[in-house]
Amino acid sequence: MSYTKVLKAHGASVFFFFQKKLSPFAPLHQCNIVFVQRCIEGSTDKNVKSDQIQLASLWELPLRKKLESYFALQVIYARRKYKVSPPDTAGPPEFERVFRAQANCSEYFPIFVSVLWVAGIFFQQGVAAVCGLLYLYARYQYFQGYTLSAHGRLGPMYFSAKVLWILIGLSVAGLLVHFLSLNSFVGRMEIPSKLQLLFRW
Repeated sequence: MSYTKVLKAHGASVFFFFQKKLSPFAPLHQCNIVFVQRCIEGSTDKNVKSDQIQLASLWELPLRKKLESYFALQVIYARRKYKVSPPDTAGPPEFERVFRAQANCSEYFPIFVSVLWVAGIFFQQGVAAVCGLLYLYARYQYFQGYTLSAHGRLGPMYFSAKVLWILIGLSVAGLLVHFLSLNSFVGRMEIPSKLQLLFRW
């Protein structure tokens, strides 16, 4: 069976599941290769998915949604407090700081979610999860600081930006190693030893 047929037949299973017998802190590109190998070799196990566990980064969704709801409620309370009716976005400086803090967080969340999942799937989910928690905490501190003063947002903003860049770097590294490894496997070639040593946990 060709690699293209494997992807078509098993879809997200190749990328969103990994084996229990492997450490949960193992790079996921190795787990993906194991699963693809089983498919190519024509495994007769009808319960292929039964020995897989889902990506642990699922914790991020409810936590992020709670933060988004909290930020949105703070804007509603600020509108009532400072008497700024929709769709107006201008008002007292106190209201504008709350509004901008919520808007800024909402603007960056899609980028954060994308790189978090890519880093978790293709690099290492433990590291991605820690970075995700740090980013969400920094965003909470950013919101609290911005509501008090414009200067209060700077520290958390710089910290969250650094965490975001780390996630981007992990995503790029994970994708690079994953596809280099996968191409080597399909072509019956070994993964370069330097990359193996670099991403071995």
